[in-house]
Amino acid sequence: MNVLLNVVVFKIAWLSTVLGGANDLPLVGPVVVMGAIAIHLWLAAEPARELLLVLITGVIGVTWDSFMVSAGWLSYPSGVFISGVAPYWIVAMWMLFATTLNVSFRWLQQRLWLAAIMGAVFGPLSYYAGASAGAVVLHNPNAAFTGLSIAWAIMLPSLLWLAQQLDGTQRPVLKSRI
Repeated sequence: MNVLLNVVVFKIAWLSTVLGGANDLPLVGPVVVMGAIAIHLWLAAEPARELLLVLITGVIGVTWDSFMVSAGWLSYPSGVFISGVAPYWIVAMWMLFATTLNVSFRWLQQRLWLAAIMGAVFGPLSYYAGASAGAVVLHNPNAAFTGLSIAWAIMLPSLLWLAQQLDGTQRPVLKSRI
């Protein structure tokens, strides 16, 4: 699967999701994300395995972000159906992130210690970027960034490990019976 295509599609969908959430157009992002996921699955050798990864990542993401909302550390200005639960566009963003785990982040799968460090740094920075765009409000930035840093130090390596187990992007190698 083409890494450059994966990165470009991810960036377009990520921006659509954040800007849609920030500008009271929360459906824009999920529509673009559905297209990105469709492209990812179309290119996958085993789309069912990749779809399972996308769905599991979505569940993990909505659980984590809903915890952050319930803790009062952050809130979202649009796309919230149920108070205390993360908006649907955030779920779409988590599902979008899953499309990178076996493609553009494949190189990190064998470096889980580095993934933990990168998660601790770049996970919170992603929320900071969302807050700067107006897609998320950080009510208690110190608590939010501390929680995000710890969580992403655990989640990124865990998601990479899960992605490796469910990898549907590469054709299986047939072993001879000799």
